[in-house]
Amino acid sequence: MFPLRDDNPTLHTSFVTYLIIIVNVLVWILIQGAGFGTSLVKSLCMYGLIPGELLGTVAPGTEINLGNGLAYVIGDSHNWFSLISHMFMHGGWLHIIGNMWFLALFGDNVEDSMGSIRFIFFYLLCGLAAAGTQMALDPQSAFPMVGASGAIGGVMGAYVVLYPRAPVHMLVWLGFFVTRIIVPAYFMLGYWFLLQVLGILPGLGSKSGGVAVGAHVGGFIAGVVLIFLFRRMDRVREKRSLQVWSSWRKN
Repeated sequence: MFPLRDDNPTLHTSFVTYLIIIVNVLVWILIQGAGFGTSLVKSLCMYGLIPGELLGTVAPGTEINLGNGLAYVIGDSHNWFSLISHMFMHGGWLHIIGNMWFLALFGDNVEDSMGSIRFIFFYLLCGLAAAGTQMALDPQSAFPMVGASGAIGGVMGAYVVLYPRAPVHMLVWLGFFVTRIIVPAYFMLGYWFLLQVLGILPGLGSKSGGVAVGAHVGGFIAGVVLIFLFRRMDRVREKRSLQVWSSWRKN
């Protein structure tokens, strides 16, 4: 299942959501070379979050094979800036397109519920919580962790608390048959969260890179908790007064 759009119009312009998308795209093109050449690997090693290096659990000088004849040597410094910079790095075209799609779909309404300034801090805190969760689950990982999906997981967690019955249009593949259905947000986001939780166990203790599903889970939970601190109830009530959350059943 893949979300196409939601029936949840915003009341205010989502400046920060748009800005975060623009920054991610610019970083992908200007710093990561749009995934071409050596710029991508260099950016992952310089700005990605490497738990083993940051926490000192992997010995400096250890060479990590990244595949395709590329390697990375663990340094002896703690790159704390990577806690933030990794949120704006991506590993491929599908990675950044998928993340920015989900951010555009759910971020505008979450920003609408708290205002732009609060949303900046909310987004970054969710990203930090996501990174902390992944490091706790795999503190000796020597592979760069990159992507906005942890912070976006927080946005999705906040969305399901704020607008659980908002209609979400989904594209569904059933073999060669493709159809579109409309489900409440709690169903779509609950399904996504369950997949992330189920994805944690196979990756525990893995010695190779992969999807940091622990970060997705940590970010989502952080969003569920932090939204109660960041939301502005006057804005939430204003939005809810204009919506009929049961309308998805009639479509």
